[in-house]
Amino acid sequence: MPLSGSGETPAALPLPVTFPVPDPATRRRGEPAERPTVPERGATGERQLVFFGAETGEPSVADLAGLLAGPGEVHRMGGTARLTVEVDAAWRVHVLVTELGRRGVRATWEPTEDRRYAVRTAYTRTIVPLAAAWLRGPTQSPPSGFQLDGRRLRLWLAAAGVAETPDFVLRLGGTDPRRWAVVGAALHAAGLTGDLLAPDAGGPAYRIAGRRRSSRLAELVGERPDAAPPGTWPTRD
Repeated sequence: MPLSGSGETPAALPLPVTFPVPDPATRRRGEPAERPTVPERGATGERQLVFFGAETGEPSVADLAGLLAGPGEVHRMGGTARLTVEVDAAWRVHVLVTELGRRGVRATWEPTEDRRYAVRTAYTRTIVPLAAAWLRGPTQSPPSGFQLDGRRLRLWLAAAGVAETPDFVLRLGGTDPRRWAVVGAALHAAGLTGDLLAPDAGGPAYRIAGRRRSSRLAELVGERPDAAPPGTWPTRD
């Protein structure tokens, strides 16, 4: 499967590929993968930041919890941990590797047998606190009081958000309905009450239904990354 817009297949590139993943069709080698996001300006010309939005605060490793709210998986090995997430499109690889790099986390990617892409961090002590919060033995579940803010939602959307205009579907991971329920409560607290889609109805996933909720999602996750094709990212009404 070719990388979006590059004309190259993953097998034609040396693997694993480390940050950044170059895309000759969109930028020259050495240029940044995406422009810094610019907050929307109000009628007075002043910048307006959404409380708890992706554009407020500094990116941190704790934001990776957004990937675990979706299909991401964390694993421990000795005194280190690794996060892995499988995605269905090359643009998601570009966005995630860039976002992880902004948080000081080195990541690689490789194609999977089912024509998807696996994005993985290195085993590192940096992710151990995240693993400690989410793992109960071999079981992964959100910690008590789990919350979602704009930066976490941005990572989740980049990994597993699907536009079904005017709705957005945020795909989940795992098989435990209790895990999904905690994530759903965090969505509700962020002003994004979602409708749970069961596995036999195209899930597991939460549907953020309607333009009003999709606009709220857009406010939280910030501007569309350059690598994300038009129509894949929510926009503000």
